[in-house]
Amino acid sequence: MPPISPEILKQVKAIELRSRGIVSSLFAGEYRSVFRGQGMEFAEVRQYEHGDDFRAIDWNVSARLGHPFVKTFIEEREITLLLVVDQSGSTHFGTPRSKAAIAVEVASILALAAATTNDRVGALLFAEKVERVIPPGKGRRHALRVIRDLVAFAPGGRRTDLAGALRYATGLLKHRSIVVVLSDFLARGWEQPLRQLAVRHDVVAVAVEDPRETDLPDAGWIELEDAETGARLVVDTGERQVRGRFRALAEKRREERNRAFAAAGVDQVQITTHTDYAQALRRAFAQRARRLGR
Repeated sequence: MPPISPEILKQVKAIELRSRGIVSSLFAGEYRSVFRGQGMEFAEVRQYEHGDDFRAIDWNVSARLGHPFVKTFIEEREITLLLVVDQSGSTHFGTPRSKAAIAVEVASILALAAATTNDRVGALLFAEKVERVIPPGKGRRHALRVIRDLVAFAPGGRRTDLAGALRYATGLLKHRSIVVVLSDFLARGWEQPLRQLAVRHDVVAVAVEDPRETDLPDAGWIELEDAETGARLVVDTGERQVRGRFRALAEKRREERNRAFAAAGVDQVQITTHTDYAQALRRAFAQRARRLGR
């Protein structure tokens, strides 16, 4: 990776300061309840009691001692959080800030939240292929490294291979983890890889949108350009029917995306470029905590 410029370091510091305030004010006490250890680790064996699950019987110990004994487990305290961050061409759109910038800030917040609870956090950055992987690690210094790499990342291509990134994450993680996917999900063929990832891991999909992707302004004839392919199309936005068809297609795409999330059994957070993402995160994670009974 090339040397980090003073400008990048300045951006990292600014994001850290903003993120620190959000982490302390919005996620105080909530991060642990929302992202609690997902696995179980062995604690001890004890003598079988009426009502115990027979599947927990330790047959070797029971045979050796002449009485039935069961294994007991405690929840794993350590969490591994992997941030899968889309930086493809379509995410570099949005106002007042791009979807890519919003994704970086949300990922930064989660990285710092993980550091405050001594959890492991890593990141996978991609566009038309996986280009940067930061292995999970602990501590504030490591979280700042994650943020630095997020800010400094410049994708080598403009297209999106979300499916490939999800398959890469599935192969990368050896133990059950929390995976947060930050993307606009404007890609093809990611539904099945998402389901496969969610079989082994707890997945949260953070969908970042810009309002202009749903509602065209009434601005007369304008030229639209695909951010990833460069294809251009001239349309008359002054025509109500044109704006209506554009909105209907966007809403259909959103509905199909949300159905895919539900089919995969993943939680979702919807964020837009023109609203306060901190409040959206808090609402979504509070709902998740209630659903999980925490």
